[in-house]
Amino acid sequence: MLLLDITIVNVALPDIQTKLDASLSDLQWVIDAYALSLAALLLTAGSLADLFGRRKLFAIGIVLFTLGSIACGAAQDITFLSISRAFQGIGGAAMFATALALLASAFTGRDRGIAFGAFGATTGVAVAIGPVLGGVLTSGLSWRWIFFVNIPICLVALAITLTRVQESHDPRAGRPDWFGFISFSAALGALVFGLIEAGEPQRGWGDDRVVYSLAAAVVLLVVFVLWQFKARDPMFDLGLLRKPTFVGGLFAAFGVSASIFSLLTYLVIYVQNVLGYSAVGTGVRLLFLSGASFFAAAAAGRLTEKVPTRWLIGPGFLVLGVGMVLLYGIQDDSSWTHLIPGLTVAGVGIGMINPPLASTAVGVVTPDRSGMASGVNSTFRQVGIATGIATLGSLFANQVTSQVTDKLTGQVPAQALDPLTQMLAGGQVEVASEVAGRQAAQAGGADAGSQAMALISDLGTSAVVDALNHIIVIAAVLAFATGVLCLVLIRQKDFVPHGPTPPAG
Repeated sequence: MLLLDITIVNVALPDIQTKLDASLSDLQWVIDAYALSLAALLLTAGSLADLFGRRKLFAIGIVLFTLGSIACGAAQDITFLSISRAFQGIGGAAMFATALALLASAFTGRDRGIAFGAFGATTGVAVAIGPVLGGVLTSGLSWRWIFFVNIPICLVALAITLTRVQESHDPRAGRPDWFGFISFSAALGALVFGLIEAGEPQRGWGDDRVVYSLAAAVVLLVVFVLWQFKARDPMFDLGLLRKPTFVGGLFAAFGVSASIFSLLTYLVIYVQNVLGYSAVGTGVRLLFLSGASFFAAAAAGRLTEKVPTRWLIGPGFLVLGVGMVLLYGIQDDSSWTHLIPGLTVAGVGIGMINPPLASTAVGVVTPDRSGMASGVNSTFRQVGIATGIATLGSLFANQVTSQVTDKLTGQVPAQALDPLTQMLAGGQVEVASEVAGRQAAQAGGADAGSQAMALISDLGTSAVVDALNHIIVIAAVLAFATGVLCLVLIRQKDFVPHGPTPPAG
């Protein structure tokens, strides 16, 4: 459900952008408000789960997630939607932090490996159906239903949790690390704020607000790390970093989110706003990614007991990187079919990564510490989403802004330049061309309007395509680098006897 919510929202972003008059940075906050809440609260939620009970916190999380979904669906402006997404993320944090820990306490040995494989396959299902379901709901009903659809799923999940799931605790659990929570949350919030602000047309990376935000993030992160060494019951047991496999799993969790899942946001904007497909049409076309991921995850889930973990995760990232290389080279007149090879290969890479990734978190600790371990791993997933979307979005917007500003200066009235640039930086090529055409027609007649529409359409398409190719390269490099790190760091001997037991290799 949580992963479904991530994939289902992407396809609806262009509709949300139009209906709520949102800029690109507004859309970034719709996703990042959710990811920030998750990332900020996951570690604390893991500690609370160990202390008060994992099933109890999981059930509370379902209730909060349901209320957040209702608020998102009822939002009348983009700010309220982002705030509601943050609230939704609070519930999501409670569920994310406890899901793997509940599995770890319920299964042992070979059964636990199968359970983790099923968990990864479920990830594949969410990735597979999310874009199509989001497209169907957005095109057939409204973007609001991508949130309302969570309600019946949440109710069923709550009933199963209360009746079928056994409670588990960490008998040695200490008090929650509230100072650690505050310093980490502030650091992450400042980081994402600075990254998103850097993409605003009137700012850039050298703007004072951006520089101060990023500097504050660094200082706060240092404070957090120093406090973790000093705290009696630290939110993040830094001793876990002595296990190379655990560190490799963190790189993997961050890398898959910061690369392909962040890039997907801008691919959706391209397919809908530039190629002109509807939300459901976009969802269907993304089946090449999600379908390949689903089938690859099913195969990888069966291999987790036979193939060393690093030989699934490491090569999975290399395959993912190849997929994004195949996405590169989009032209102004490219058809959507150009995306098919890249999406398919990238989907296979995702499917290879997800099933064994869970074991790198809770598989290297004893079950009574699984709450913190799974919380840390899930935190890095969300940090990857938050920073990946913010960074790629800023680079995308800066690239478009630079190209558009240079070529439009003197071509359109000065007062129209900033609004048109902001629309194009958000990928709204058709909207920008219509606005420019209407303004030109009012000033110089129908012919002038047609010429202005053609100018903005051609220029906007070229700028968006160039920017998309630019961030595809960055995402691909990240995937390749992560793959190499995973091959080096993940090793069989780090797994504890109670964890999943991948074969030696």
